[in-house]
Amino acid sequence: MPRSYLFGNNSIKGIANMSQENLQPSSPANNEISLREIFQIFGKYYDFLLSKWLLILSISLLGGILGLTYAFWKKPVYTATTTFVLESGDSPGSLGQYAGIASMIGLDLNTGGGIFQGNNILELYRSRTMIEKTLLSEVSYREKKFLLIDRYVSMNKLREEWAEKKHLQNVQFHADWQRLSEAQMRLQDSLLQQISGQINEEYLVVHKPDKNSIIRVDVNAEDELFAKAFNDMIVANVNDFYVQTKTRKSMSNVKILQAKTDSIRQNMNQEIYSAAAVADATPNLNPTRQSQRTAPIQRSQFSAEANRAILGEMVKNLELTKMSLLRETPLIQVVDYPKFPLYKSLPGKVSSFLKGMILFGFLTASVLLAKRMFRDIMD
Repeated sequence: MPRSYLFGNNSIKGIANMSQENLQPSSPANNEISLREIFQIFGKYYDFLLSKWLLILSISLLGGILGLTYAFWKKPVYTATTTFVLESGDSPGSLGQYAGIASMIGLDLNTGGGIFQGNNILELYRSRTMIEKTLLSEVSYREKKFLLIDRYVSMNKLREEWAEKKHLQNVQFHADWQRLSEAQMRLQDSLLQQISGQINEEYLVVHKPDKNSIIRVDVNAEDELFAKAFNDMIVANVNDFYVQTKTRKSMSNVKILQAKTDSIRQNMNQEIYSAAAVADATPNLNPTRQSQRTAPIQRSQFSAEANRAILGEMVKNLELTKMSLLRETPLIQVVDYPKFPLYKSLPGKVSSFLKGMILFGFLTASVLLAKRMFRDIMD
């Protein structure tokens, strides 16, 4: 029997049309989403959040209460501030003919501009060496002396944390390294390195406001005494180190020239006294023995005159080197220094309540939307 009779003409046409439809590619327009559909999706999720307003409001209020509790519980942070003006010393430059004379005795009067520039003092305040030196400094308050590192440990209750570690239970800090054994020194260095890093990140702020010549040093801490004492000590230590290092070369030249000048003056005085002593030793000299007096006296006078000429040049070089030291010495003038009571900052109760509400409300809405979107995708 022919196949057309089995299936019928209509069936054959239908199968052919279905095959052609399957072979044709789908239109790209079917995979696109219109702007209207986007607004419909946003409207659907907006209606969903509105249906959960009671839950979102309840959790937001809970967040506000937690923020308010934090504002009452948070300890105040005290800020000790020191501002000072730094004027770097001038470069002495070349001292001409006197530099050549000074070079004969091993001196270099062309000291250049120094190893530090004005802005480098900011990095000194952030250096680990200066922070550790300040922590090991001893301060006195109400007739009691203590190390700043011990005050820091007490402020942050580190002893309670160290009590769980056997090797930290009885740790003691000492500024005198000779009192420590090798193991104690290694342990102290390790703890100081960690604490100095925390202070540099969380407690100490050094900057130049508005890029002017005034430098500002802030120390923020929950302990008012620690904030002021640490600020005072680190400003004193860093500024003293800055001045000494910047003028070290000129100071060394002054000491060498001063020693040379004193030595030549002493030799000249000895020769003068030697000439007088020879004359006194031969009061009734035989005229035929004039060499016994004349030669020693002339020799002493010649040495004295030579030393006098050298002494004159040495005194000139000494005074020039002292002037160079004065020009190189930077001027550090403190403008403001911390005084009790220090500025105290506390989180505002209203702002903490609003921040807690906004944070918890946003997190709650985000979680609800994420769960709803995930369920829609799975469906």
